[in-house]
Amino acid sequence: MKPKFTFILLAAIALTLIACSVTFNLGDPTATVPAPQITFPTDVVESPTTAPQPTAVIVLPSAEPAGQEITVYFMDENRFVAAIEPYEVAVTRTTAGADLPLAVLQAYFAGPTQEEFDQGLRLLSSGFTHVRELTIQDGIARVYLGGTCANNGAAYSVANLVMKNLEQFPQISAVKIYDENDENLDPDSPNSSLPYCLEP
Repeated sequence: MKPKFTFILLAAIALTLIACSVTFNLGDPTATVPAPQITFPTDVVESPTTAPQPTAVIVLPSAEPAGQEITVYFMDENRFVAAIEPYEVAVTRTTAGADLPLAVLQAYFAGPTQEEFDQGLRLLSSGFTHVRELTIQDGIARVYLGGTCANNGAAYSVANLVMKNLEQFPQISAVKIYDENDENLDPDSPNSSLPYCLEP
């Protein structure tokens, strides 16, 4: 019986030691458990509470167009005197007008620049000074000249230059020139024609 008593005694001591070493900390049941700390990365940008306003775009008007380049023919006196055809030499001008055939004739009657004049280019006017009116219909250009016709029977006249300047436009197939009295020798035909004063 002694060994059994000794075993029971040792078991009781062991249980006592275990009970003393284990502490149950149930805590205060009313205590609040602290929330876990959450750390966000510093490079995250939260969405704005209001949508970003669109940036206004201001379109400034472009500069005025420089104009359109046109070709104007003048008589080259040096070539004419030397009888070297063609007698007409082309130069360029710039116009802002929409009626290019009229702009070409107006530039012609304005004459060559000083530099062009020094090179031998001439305004052959045959007494006319300007274009009173220009109409184009059914391929026929009708040119009404202003001034006083003074061709004196010359075979080469302002008519040659007017026709040369207008022939560059594909919509023109014939040119009829009228003098200061609105006269033309063949106004109703589909062909080019002149006033009596410009006939050689």
